[in-house]
Amino acid sequence: MSAQRLEPIRLLDEDPDLGEGLEPAEFEQARRDLVVRMLRVPAGAWDPSTLWDQPNGMGLIVLDGLLLRDVDLGRRSSTEVLGSGDLLRPWDPNPPMDALPLKIRWSVLQDARLAVLDRRFTMSAARWPAILDEVTCRAMRRSRFLAVRLVVNQLVRLEDRLLLGLWALAERWGRVTPDGVLVPMELTHSALARLVGARRPSVTSALGVLSRDRLVERTEHGWLLRGTPSEVLDPVTERLNSAAGTAAATG
Repeated sequence: MSAQRLEPIRLLDEDPDLGEGLEPAEFEQARRDLVVRMLRVPAGAWDPSTLWDQPNGMGLIVLDGLLLRDVDLGRRSSTEVLGSGDLLRPWDPNPPMDALPLKIRWSVLQDARLAVLDRRFTMSAARWPAILDEVTCRAMRRSRFLAVRLVVNQLVRLEDRLLLGLWALAERWGRVTPDGVLVPMELTHSALARLVGARRPSVTSALGVLSRDRLVERTEHGWLLRGTPSEVLDPVTERLNSAAGTAAATG
């Protein structure tokens, strides 16, 4: 890895949840010993391939900030949002799918700090298996979150896809405010379209409906979701159950 823009940090000072499975004395020892390198990435397009000469190790953990990973297939794109706590390995090659000419694009939505979990970290952290267990959990959490997105993106009604997609982001990164739950992400209509598998003009129209219904509001700090999850999502569930019952009756 290039030495440019790297600085040493105590990993558990920045991400104490990694050590939640440790006893207090173990945590303190690991906190002192696990010093890793940290990479600062400013907002904008990001080409991680320029930063690694011989990539190795477990990957990068997002300490703060937000990143977007876009997968392009022809004129269609899908977006994955990555934020605090997520594990990524941007140096890994694309899946070997010769029949699918995929293109991967990275961008940083909000200035990010990434902890480098290289081979030196792996060897040092082996003294505390609970930490490596938590790193594995981070990888599995990301895959489970993607599985939820696959289900959400199968919904026919675009307003439901957007609403559930935003509430899924709120579950990870939302902040409770007096006016509702704020998703602190400046996601454009185009980014939301890639997130839910739709066209940008259709997303703009659907967001207009959600705004008129006072369910979603765009603010200078991100997207504000009004109401409680049960108040907002129960009607969606009822529509899905009703549609399933109708399909079963006619099928």
